[in-house]
Order: sequence, then structure tokens, then C-alpha cells
Amino acid sequence: MAKRLPTDAEILAQLPAATAAADAQPRARTARYDRETRRIVIELTNGCLFAFPAHVGQGLQDATDDQLAAVEVLPGGSGLVWEELNVDLWVPGLLAGVFGTKAWMRELGRLGGQVQSEAKAAASRENGKKGGRPRKVRPEPTPPSAGGTKRPESRRVG
Repeated sequence: MAKRLPTDAEILAQLPAATAAADAQPRARTARYDRETRRIVIELTNGCLFAFPAHVGQGLQDATDDQLAAVEVLPGGSGLVWEELNVDLWVPGLLAGVFGTKAWMRELGRLGGQVQSEAKAAASRENGKKGGRPRKVRPEPTPPSAGGTKRPESRRVG
């Protein structure tokens, strides 16, 4: 079954709701790449600035400075685009700390867990002195009632 395209009247009827939604969500006015800090800097329509490290954006981790500098704001300000890299990022998602798909975010978390620091090493040494990570305590299973359960009697037919 072919999908029906909306009529002009239906589109015009949705404009007030679309405008209200656009006003409710943050939108980008401009975006640029800061070569010194290696961050993408977004100026929002409300005057706020937001910046994030370029390497955390899905598809941007291996990009050159020149490729990152070619960032464009989508009309309406809902997204950022890097045509050469074939990367699109949604502005409201970026502001919420979502820098790509669920799989990408899992990978970022996995990589973050591998970070080695003196603080992590010191905590590990302290836990080692105490016998390591404490074991999880599982509750004792509750014993069945004293009477037990009766099995239903089987009926023989025939």
C-alpha cells in the first residue's frame, strides 16, 4: 500500500504545532570548530554556548582539523552536518549528552572505563589490602512450608 502524501491544508494546519515545538527545543544559531581545544562550539538561539570534544561525536573521532571546521548548521538549527564526513548530529541530543547511536554511546562508556589514572590505581590498591572487591551477599532462600505441596492425583481414563 502506497503512503499518502499530506495535502497543503494538512501541512498548514500543523505549522502552529511545529513552530511551538521548534521554540521549545534548543536550536543552533552557529557552530564552529575550535582548533586549540579540539571542540565543536555551538551558539544556541537563546544566546547560550555549548561545546563538546570533537572525538566524542560519532563519526568525528578520526577527522582532520579541516574536516571538523567544515561544520554546517541545518536550516532551523536542529542539527549539525559535516558533508564530507557524512555525519549528522542532532542538537537537542548533543545538549543531553548523546553524541551518537546507542551502540556508539556504549562504546564511549567502555572506553571511559578503561581509563587509567592514579586515583583508580590507589583505590584498587586499597581494595586489595582489604581482600579485594567485597562479594555480593545473596539472601538465604526461604524454605518451603512444612506441609509441602501436594501433587494432583492423576486420573486414568479407559
